[in-house]
Amino acid sequence: MDDDRQGTGPRDEESPVRDVPAASPTREPRKRRLGLKIAAIFLLLPALLFAAWSIVALNWSYSQGERAGYVQKFSKKGWLCKTWEGELAMVNMPGTAPELFRFTVRSDSVATEVTKLMGSRVALTYEEHKGIPGSCFGETGYYVKAAKAVAAP
Repeated sequence: MDDDRQGTGPRDEESPVRDVPAASPTREPRKRRLGLKIAAIFLLLPALLFAAWSIVALNWSYSQGERAGYVQKFSKKGWLCKTWEGELAMVNMPGTAPELFRFTVRSDSVATEVTKLMGSRVALTYEEHKGIPGSCFGETGYYVKAAKAVAAP
């Protein structure tokens, strides 16, 4: 009987209190970490790809050149990202309909120069950028870098 009271007899195997291995505390944080890694991949990876694509598209020019004509429309547009948008009327021969060249100006100093030259014949130096995502960087792919006055023909 002394064995039964001390808990060292044959009843110990049948007792309701047993040694149960403790649940591993590292499993749930591992699952949580895995979930965070997956979320980071699906949220950050597209954002990083978009940023990389934007940087490449804005810094690499497809073509560059110069066009001459009369600036007939020039205004600052955009809901969130404001850019200067304009139209250059290029007259090939007197009496013919002008061809319109739509362009974007991102620099305020160049926009001031274009505004000063409105009404006179101007030459716009531009770079064409293809594959620019969205319209936040401008409505056209033609970015004017400089403007200068040209003598009328």
